[in-house]
Formats: sequence, C-alpha cells, structure tokens
Amino acid sequence: MRAEAHNAYALDVVVHPVVPGTSYGYRPVIDGKPIDVGQPLTFRTHTLWAHRTDPPPFRVLTGSCAYINEPAYDRPGRPYGGDLSIYTRMAERQAEVMLWLGDNVYLREPDWGSRSGFLHRYTHTRSEPALQPLLRTGAHYATWDDHDHGPNDSDGSFVHSGTAREVFDLFWPNPTCGVPGVPGIATDFSYADVDFFLLDNRTYRVPGDLRTSEPAILGEAQLDRLIRALKYSRASFKVVAVGGQVLNSAAVFENHATVPKEREELLRRLNEENIRNVIFLSGDRHFTELSSVKLPNGATLWDLTCSPLTSSAYVPKETNDHRVEGTLFSERNFAELSFTGSKAERALTITVFDAGGVQRWQRTIQREK
Repeated sequence: MRAEAHNAYALDVVVHPVVPGTSYGYRPVIDGKPIDVGQPLTFRTHTLWAHRTDPPPFRVLTGSCAYINEPAYDRPGRPYGGDLSIYTRMAERQAEVMLWLGDNVYLREPDWGSRSGFLHRYTHTRSEPALQPLLRTGAHYATWDDHDHGPNDSDGSFVHSGTAREVFDLFWPNPTCGVPGVPGIATDFSYADVDFFLLDNRTYRVPGDLRTSEPAILGEAQLDRLIRALKYSRASFKVVAVGGQVLNSAAVFENHATVPKEREELLRRLNEENIRNVIFLSGDRHFTELSSVKLPNGATLWDLTCSPLTSSAYVPKETNDHRVEGTLFSERNFAELSFTGSKAERALTITVFDAGGVQRWQRTIQREK
C-alpha cells in the first residue's frame, strides 16, 4: 500500500490480525522514518460481550458544521469559523466513538468545480493542528450534508456529485460507501449493543419546491432499505444519523418537514412495523435542540440536532412544536451520548457541552420494552 499524491496521500490502512477487547499501539512511518506525533498512539478492538455479559458502557461524541477558516478563500468580512479549542475539549472526553453529522468540511466556490479543489478542502481541514488530538481519539464515522457535497443546498443533480462521493470515501474510513441496493455514501455500523445507520441526504434529494418531480430527501429505495434494516436490528437503541432535521415540525430551510409526503411515509412505517428505540441524530441548523414525537403505537421517536462545532451559530426563528423544553442552545457546542446499564435496563444519556466544555443540558432516555 502506497500513499499517492493523486489521492492527497489519503489511505485506508487495514490492521490484521487483531483479537477482541485488546489495545494496540501503532506509529506512522513515512519514507522509512518513524514519526513522533508527541503522544502515544493506540486503538482498542471491540469487547466480545454478546452471550457472555451485559453490554459494556460506552460514549459517542457528535456534532456538525465544522468550518475552518482559510482567508484566501473565505467570504469577505467577519470570519465564519471560530475558536478551534472546542476540539481540545472534545478530545479530553476520551470517548470511544466520534460521529460527524455533516458539513464536516465547507467546500468553497474554488473547491467544488474540480477534484483537486475537493482534495484541497479536505486536506486543509484534516491538517488543522487543533484537530489532531481528537482525530487520534476513538473511532471516527461520518455522514454528510450539502457543504461536504458541493454548493449550498446542493442535491443529486450537482454535476460533481460523483466526485464528492469519491473524495468523501477517501477521507472517511466508514465500513462501506453505500449500502445494498442504494449507491451513495450511506453505511451502518454497530458498537456494543447499539446499531448506527448513517444516511445519504444528498444523492437522492429532489428539492421540495419542484413542481414536476416528487420531492425527496432519502428517496424510495433508501427509505425502504432503512426500514428493513431497522426491523432486523435487535439493538437496544437504533441511532439514525442524517445531515438535516427529521422531527422539527417547521417546514423551513432543508428540514424533512419540507418534504412532507416522504416524512409521513417514514413515520408511518416506523409505527406500523412497531420499530422502537429510534434516535435520530441531525445537524445543519447551527443550533442544538432535542425533539420528540410519540407514534400512535406508543413508541417515542427522538431527534437530537447538534450544531455548530466551529461555524457561526444561529438563533432559530421558527416554532418547533416537538422541541423538548429547555434543550435549545444557540452557541457552538458538541454532544456526548452515553450508553449505560444492563441489557434489560439500558439507558441513553445525552449531554450537551459548550465550546469551553461546560455542560449546558442533559437528558436521559430509557430503553422502551
């Protein structure tokens, strides 16, 4: 395996053989010379707990909208990106998983017209020194949103959508890039007793204001595959990550409420299949809030919107009928999802921290039987 300039020297390195529940050390070597990064580098394989013990506790960090300034290409005026010390606070949490919820890079006008432009933007973001301690902590997974894909609010008609998918796959070592029957960037992974489903909200998007095409965010094939995968899952919690809000009732910007037919179909099928313990994770909106909806079958759906990390924050003007009281936070922030308890009494605790690492709110969700 050789790093190539054509791919911005990005590599997926497969380490084998490894055994469960074991910590391993590693060191990068460039041109035969070991590189000292100033801290020990380790990773740990998953514990083999099934049929043996209760699932282990673990924590997931999450967030979206990570803008790193580059003055030569930024919009004029006040910088859109801000203090990067939030990444230090996140690294200090030492969570097992980091899940990036989209707008993980912000493509600029000179970037999205060429493959070299995409590679430049990803390389610039990934090379930021403040980000390195977090990148070396735990396992990283990602979904995307419009600014990872191309211009603002871009959809599957964007001429360089294929290049966007290719470069996303180069820089994010997700288990797959696309799922059976649904090409794109969607993927799934499991950690302990929790299944994670990362959706693609760009490849199959048809804007809600089109009059001659059926609007969509996920598309029929992806929605159908999601329902089947959720129905098959025996996980304590089923975490569904997607770039934009799902449960916010306001039909504004790119919320799923702007595509009501598809949203209603998603909720209808979750209800009729009696799929419980579904937690949506979303980004995009530059503020954080928790929404909840109770289905006719009694199951409760949750949607944690977590944004922004380093982009500018925004105070929402719409009314979200499903917002959980006391959970709106309109400053830079990140969230920690802590999964604890026995298999029979599993619980998810959501804690939101501001950029300085100060806790702003916390809620606990018990697994529904």
